[in-house]
Amino acid sequence: MQIDGVDQQIIALLVADARTSYADIGLRVSLSAPAVKRRVDRLRSTGVIKGFTAVVDPAAVGWTTEAFVELFCAGRTTPAQLGAATRRHPEVVGAYTVSGEADALVHLRAADIGHLEAALERLRAEPFVTSTRSTIVLSRLAESPGVGPSTR
Repeated sequence: MQIDGVDQQIIALLVADARTSYADIGLRVSLSAPAVKRRVDRLRSTGVIKGFTAVVDPAAVGWTTEAFVELFCAGRTTPAQLGAATRRHPEVVGAYTVSGEADALVHLRAADIGHLEAALERLRAEPFVTSTRSTIVLSRLAESPGVGPSTR
C-alpha cells in the first residue's frame, strides 16, 4: 500500500492522540473530515493502523518497577516459542528477538521488587530459558508514543 505524506501526518496525529477528531485532523492536514475518515478507514483495512488503545501510566496503577531482561535460550528456540511464552506473563510489556549474545530482550513491569522477582522467576521457569541477565530501570529519560514524522 502506498502511504503518502498526508497519511503519515494523519498517523502521527493519531499516535499523539487517538481521540483527535477527524475535523481537527483535517484542519491540520488541509482535508475535510470525511476525507480524513476515508483515509483512516483505508489505513485500518490495510493493517497500517492496527487499532486504537488507551495509554495507561504504569505508576497510576502501581506498577512502578521495571526491568529489561536478556533471555538466553537452549537449542533452536524459535521467535514463535518466545512470543507465546512471553504473552503468558502479564508483567511483560514488550519482547523482542535481538542480535548479540542474548536470544531475546524482555521488558517487564511490576509493582515492586518482590513482584519483579516473582515475574522473573516465572519467566526463568520457561523450559527453553537457560539463563537471564537483568537490568533494572532507575528512571525514564525519553519516551515516544509511536512512529511517523513529528507533528509539532
